[in-house]
Amino acid sequence: MSGPLLAVDGPFILYRSFFALPKSIVGVDGRPVNALLGATNLLLRVIADRSPRAVVICFGAEAAEYRVALYPGYHADRPPVPDGLAWQFDVAEELFGAFGWRSESAPAFEADDVLHSLAQAEERAGGRTLIMTGDRDLYQCASELVTVLYLKMGGRGVEDVDPGEVEHRYGLPPALVPDFIALRGDPSDGLPGAPGIGAKTAADLLRRHGSLESAIEHADGERPRIAATLRESAADLRMFRDIATLRTVAVDRPADRATDLAGGAEVARRFGMRKLAERLASGDTA
Repeated sequence: MSGPLLAVDGPFILYRSFFALPKSIVGVDGRPVNALLGATNLLLRVIADRSPRAVVICFGAEAAEYRVALYPGYHADRPPVPDGLAWQFDVAEELFGAFGWRSESAPAFEADDVLHSLAQAEERAGGRTLIMTGDRDLYQCASELVTVLYLKMGGRGVEDVDPGEVEHRYGLPPALVPDFIALRGDPSDGLPGAPGIGAKTAADLLRRHGSLESAIEHADGERPRIAATLRESAADLRMFRDIATLRTVAVDRPADRATDLAGGAEVARRFGMRKLAERLASGDTA
């Protein structure tokens, strides 16, 4: 039995590494390479620990147009990509490709949608997937064959999130994560949720009713304040759930491909990441 597919949230690991490592880490022409270095080291550690059959780095739109059309406030408060990171985004595919890691993108969708789609394709083929991300929206993908490797900003290591762990954290199954986000809100995405309803109340409503739609349908049985919120915000809540629900895009299931340390060393050296290149050339991925 081959190892799992490793599907990686490319924007997240690059952002995370950019802010975790000093901007003084520079390569050719004095340009910063901290995001590239940090992301590469992180991937190499996970690959050494998990032995994936292939690695796919996923990218996409910062904010899918159809989500913004539904709710203009979606991602509206996110700052622009820092200048020192923009160049690293531009060349990331070249560096990752040198290791034999495939890059997958869907310009009309977001990296989350691509990650979800790859996991679905792998699951249909009976394979296992590890989704590496720091976005809890991906918890909806957890299944018997899909585990989320959750990365915290500024933290070290990964946390395995399977369906049981989603239940432990939210008190709900993965399928209800979009309903939970709709009710509780998601500040990182600019979704306000239901006024006056926090995580505890959102989870309680969904446990008792089984879905957002059922909670709205049976709102009259709730306390007056909650009932009024569900009735008055029903259209918005359905919209937020739609935004939080990951889409399926057309992707090909990747073939098995081992990580090419020599190829990675060559491009790392060209980018001016001399110490990384030396480590890779010696076979050291620690």
